[in-house]
Amino acid sequence: MKLKRALRAAFPRGYRWLGRLKRLFDVAGPREERRRLAAAIAATDAFPAVGERRAHGLATPLVVSLTSYPKRYATLARTLRSLLDQSVRPDRLVLWLTATDRGALPADVLALVEHGLEIRECADLRSAKKLLPALAAFPDATIVTTDDDVYYEPRWLERLVDAAGAHPGAVIGYRGHVAHFDSAGQPAAYEDWTFDTDATADVGPGRLLFLTGVSGILYPPGALHEDVLDAESYLALCPRADDIWFFAMAVRNGTPRRRVPHRMPVVEWPASQESALNSYNFHESGNDAQFAALLEQMPELRSLLRA
Repeated sequence: MKLKRALRAAFPRGYRWLGRLKRLFDVAGPREERRRLAAAIAATDAFPAVGERRAHGLATPLVVSLTSYPKRYATLARTLRSLLDQSVRPDRLVLWLTATDRGALPADVLALVEHGLEIRECADLRSAKKLLPALAAFPDATIVTTDDDVYYEPRWLERLVDAAGAHPGAVIGYRGHVAHFDSAGQPAAYEDWTFDTDATADVGPGRLLFLTGVSGILYPPGALHEDVLDAESYLALCPRADDIWFFAMAVRNGTPRRRVPHRMPVVEWPASQESALNSYNFHESGNDAQFAALLEQMPELRSLLRA
């Protein structure tokens, strides 16, 4: 692992691009990546394209929730169109923004209000704006979070809902890692986890499924520990790693996590990743520092994580 860290320090840009390629699950190379992007652009240009949209069939309301900020606004409407063009119809699609950022929304996003988009204001909770305000506003709903910079294919939500029916009460996602913990509940360095795992649940003691939000995560009501709404602690401990905060709150609550077996390629809009958190969290060991801060504040987590 010393060699890996040395290479990462010497060639940070190379590691950043390797990480992006890994996230795309793109074994076919740049040509296939371009084909997927062209198809996504064509699909969002054709909006609305999905004809019949079925009811979700859950026992609770279904809310799709996300946040954004001005540096992503150039491509935000495309993501929103893909979320509005799903084969399963949610009860709400809510975009959470600070008051300042709401005032800067472009016309192509505002035009989607007539198609069902809701725009709500909230405090500046960084990336956690995609979930924390929704948990407070819709405590009895099933909430699905998304990112603001990728394309979601028409059956994306349908597969999450079907998986929720198969695993009642579980947190459901498309993409995840296996987080490694030792016998004391101490996590291995983030770079040493098993990335983009094929596992659909925890592998065993100390080998826990850690869902990542890029492809969406479904949270049934009551899935997360009540402390999840402690915004002050979140901002102090994990301000740039909402996935760690939400993972910890699911573990504290005893909620299982499941991954949808279907592999959905991640199609990112060009230039939308310039301000992404993945460079800091991976290449500057940001996840390790924030996980350490969380465990120092919540040592009881260790007994739930240990091998």
